[in-house]
Amino acid sequence: MARALRLFSDVLFALVVLLGAAWAATALWLHLTGALRLAALGALALAAAAAFLARKRRRRAGWAVLALAALAVAGWYQTITPRADRDWAVDVSRGVTARVSGDTVTLDNLRDFDWHSADEATPRWITRSVDLNQLDTVDMITSVWDNPDIAHLLVSFGFRSGEHIVFSVEIRREAGETFNEIGGFFRQFELVLIAATERDILRLRTDLRHEEVRMYPVLLSPEQRRTLFLSYVGLAQQLERQPRFYNTLTANCTTVVYGLALGLKSDLPLSDKLILSGRLPEYLEALHVLGGEGTMAERRAAALLRPGAEARHPGLGYSAAIRLK
Repeated sequence: MARALRLFSDVLFALVVLLGAAWAATALWLHLTGALRLAALGALALAAAAAFLARKRRRRAGWAVLALAALAVAGWYQTITPRADRDWAVDVSRGVTARVSGDTVTLDNLRDFDWHSADEATPRWITRSVDLNQLDTVDMITSVWDNPDIAHLLVSFGFRSGEHIVFSVEIRREAGETFNEIGGFFRQFELVLIAATERDILRLRTDLRHEEVRMYPVLLSPEQRRTLFLSYVGLAQQLERQPRFYNTLTANCTTVVYGLALGLKSDLPLSDKLILSGRLPEYLEALHVLGGEGTMAERRAAALLRPGAEARHPGLGYSAAIRLK
């Protein structure tokens, strides 16, 4: 028994060292460059070797060396803080800001770009004031670019005036930067809340990026619609005060919205569909808030936004088959 416990202890120690070193090496590789990166990785390798050597001499010494190395890495990692003053890509250079006065919400930095291609646009940032008493519809929009089980989530709020404002939680890319899922686990990207006109953000995805975009009506009461809209307003105000990091798993386009939706129902169930976001329509259906008629396959077909089709309102290059009445 003693021999088995010793073997288990040795295997556990090796796993902790190797997994910890792999995590630290990934973080160092993503955040450091040049000679500093090489020096840090070299120091990490020496620390791992020192832990194994110390354990060979005395078991507790190995854990002590490992703890010191972990503290050093954790201390460095805590110096990586979110910022709002980087050289951002133009489409995420401004997060929406909001001011509330009674029933009126004024949104600044509302994006209304004139897109010429998937990457080029004439920038236009506008200000809009909306009356919460005129908030009539909420639509969930899913946008798939590759894996049908993974979709970007957007939420569109429709007002009696015919205006629709779309909120999108996104990574805040720096100029020339591209997204990668691994970096999203290691504080490589800040988080931004984009508010945009449908003419901008949906036409970009349907007509220019050629993504598979679907729009589903969400059946909420007037008070619930108001609460959800103000939850987005609150998020905009929070991010204006204090930047946050995006996280591929815990702070992405779906899980952040899930956190906002808890204001509607505090016991919203957790589900794998919050990660496999292409299945969000089934999640809403289980909650009995998904609008439309027919089977799920029929509703998915009806929800598809087709590039270049008849516009719902002037200037919008797609048609939406279903809307809350």
